[in-house]
Amino acid sequence: MKILSVNRSRAQAMTIAGRSVLSGIGKRAADGPVALGPLGLDGDEQADPTVHGGLAKAVYAYPQGHYAFWQTVRAQARVTAGEVPLAPGALGENLTIEGLSEDTLWIGDRLRLPGCLLAVSEPRYPCFKLNAALGFKQAAKLMVQSGYCGAYLTVVEPGAVTAGDAIELLPGPREVNLRELFRARARA
Repeated sequence: MKILSVNRSRAQAMTIAGRSVLSGIGKRAADGPVALGPLGLDGDEQADPTVHGGLAKAVYAYPQGHYAFWQTVRAQARVTAGEVPLAPGALGENLTIEGLSEDTLWIGDRLRLPGCLLAVSEPRYPCFKLNAALGFKQAAKLMVQSGYCGAYLTVVEPGAVTAGDAIELLPGPREVNLRELFRARARA
């Protein structure tokens, strides 16, 4: 289990359905260690703090293993040729991770990294900006159907995070699984 990429962005205007909206979804990989405070990564912004960011959603982690799914559906939607890979951060995640997924994460689990401590707080629910970022109208719907939502994390101990950092999973109470919570809320 490890961090493959640390991603961040400044909020920028993007055109969606003919209107300009502000978004921080276009994350790019950072070089070297990135400072991490209670509200997230240094140099990262969220455009709409009513649904992204804050103490409970300071960091968004997404499994790299789901990228093959998105690559395939984007090719089927004729967004891009199948051989053009999605870059880390393409789903708006701050941490592209390996070895953990929604099925293996539970609310309250802690992720010990060499320079900080994070806790799983809730699943990510997609908005219309995901459709624009991935280039086709059904992306948010497919995230709900697949359950490939990723995890919002709260910062328990600030510090720094770097690509390549090992992740130690410290199990929480194991009462609410991340994917089960996502599916239950998506049905409501």
